[in-house]
Amino acid sequence: MPAEFTDVFATLKPVLAKHARRLAVKTDTATKYAVVGKTASPFPQHKGQPMEFGSVVVGKAYVSFHLMPIYMSEPLQKSIPAELKKRMQGKSCFNFKSVPEPELVAELGRLTDAAFKSWDEKKWL
Repeated sequence: MPAEFTDVFATLKPVLAKHARRLAVKTDTATKYAVVGKTASPFPQHKGQPMEFGSVVVGKAYVSFHLMPIYMSEPLQKSIPAELKKRMQGKSCFNFKSVPEPELVAELGRLTDAAFKSWDEKKWL
């Protein structure tokens, strides 16, 4: 793991941790931070388990920021800023090889806040 990934992880983790009071921390290690809803999922495929809200994971080639509400919401998908969209892989994952600029972290924070609000309104937290 490149040394800089520790700094990337440390920069991205607080974006999710901001909402940890209303979510449940599933994993909190030096290489993975994951939060889930506190209530059972309304979807049968989750078999009564809470849904994953998001995670930050240190991988071999980059640090990934996963934000699951994006996958389930077209309005959230459409609200992703162009600079952040360049980091996207798939429908709900953003990859970073170096510490993102403060403006990009702020955009990711706004998107995470909107995702949290979306799930809160649906009572999925």
